[in-house]
Amino acid sequence: MNRPESAPTQVPHEAARISFAPDGTLCCAGAWTLDRLAGLERQILTLPKTVTGHIHCDVGAIDALDTSGAWLLQRTLNQFERGGCTVSLTGLSKDFATLMQTVAHGWSQTEQRKPLPSSGWLERVGRLAKSRAGNVHNALAFVGETASVSFALFGHASRIRWRVLLYNLQVDGLSALPIVGLLSFLMGIVIAYQGAEQLKTFGANIFIVDLVGIALLREIAPLMTAILVAGRSGSAYTAQIGAMQVTEELDALRALDISPMRLLVIPRALALVIALPLLTVFANAVGVFGGMLIALIQLGVTFTEFLNRFEYAIVLRHYLIGIGKTPVFAVIIALVGCYQGFQVFGGVDSVGRHTTISVVQAIFLVIVTDAFFSILFNWWGV
Repeated sequence: MNRPESAPTQVPHEAARISFAPDGTLCCAGAWTLDRLAGLERQILTLPKTVTGHIHCDVGAIDALDTSGAWLLQRTLNQFERGGCTVSLTGLSKDFATLMQTVAHGWSQTEQRKPLPSSGWLERVGRLAKSRAGNVHNALAFVGETASVSFALFGHASRIRWRVLLYNLQVDGLSALPIVGLLSFLMGIVIAYQGAEQLKTFGANIFIVDLVGIALLREIAPLMTAILVAGRSGSAYTAQIGAMQVTEELDALRALDISPMRLLVIPRALALVIALPLLTVFANAVGVFGGMLIALIQLGVTFTEFLNRFEYAIVLRHYLIGIGKTPVFAVIIALVGCYQGFQVFGGVDSVGRHTTISVVQAIFLVIVTDAFFSILFNWWGV
């Protein structure tokens, strides 16, 4: 019966070491490998720090060398050269010499990359301004592309994605009715309740109608509805398009010659332009009803008296001004939400970051636009 041949035994490597010989030669021996680096580092720390003249480094006794060992040896030699010495390396085998050349080349390239000096406040301001200008340029380009595609589609209504538009009407309009109605009802109650406390002092109970009607129809209901839609629908637009960007679905659409602008942006913008005015009309009705309840409970103004005064005090222009602002709000919310979705790059963390940016920017722009309308209407005396 034949015995199995035993595996050849591996000869253990000599312990790694580095030291100066009596004649001044720097001798390196043993296995300069990753598992020996800790011991080599301790030996290097014991070497003299001030050495002058020429150093002859003999590495012929190194019997194992990997990338980490070559890097440590190169670093040690460079430290001596920076101290003013000249170093010559001898005894390297052909394979080890190739590895050392590669490490030395990489080290020289690393040293050439000098760290940039710290920038001053003026440079930081300039960089920030340049970044913001680039963002504004990209946003304006997106608005221009949206307008161009919209005008082209209006001449060919059959190219509009009607199914996508109707779906967004349901999601952004019909599904938003409960939360819009609840908040509008509460806003009507709050405005009427706060006003009732002051009006009772002067015996001007009936003017609660003017306060609730003008405040809600002209300012509160359109602005509150737009802010609510910005947080609800605008963020959804960014998250949906951003997720498609991360998963490369947008690239797939372009590869199939399907325009993301026509499929994703235009239907959402049109749906919101239709839905937001209708939501505002609903918010007006529910908010006024909440004010009517408080007027009845706190001031004793009946529904009949409230409606009679409402017809007399609230002119049509207040209602039309409030409704007329909502399509502009809708365009702002839709474009900001979709634009931030297209700006998503990287992973899912970018989706969350741009969703937050979308909500903040949309609400900010809506409030600024509402303030602009208020100033403009005041100049016109409307």
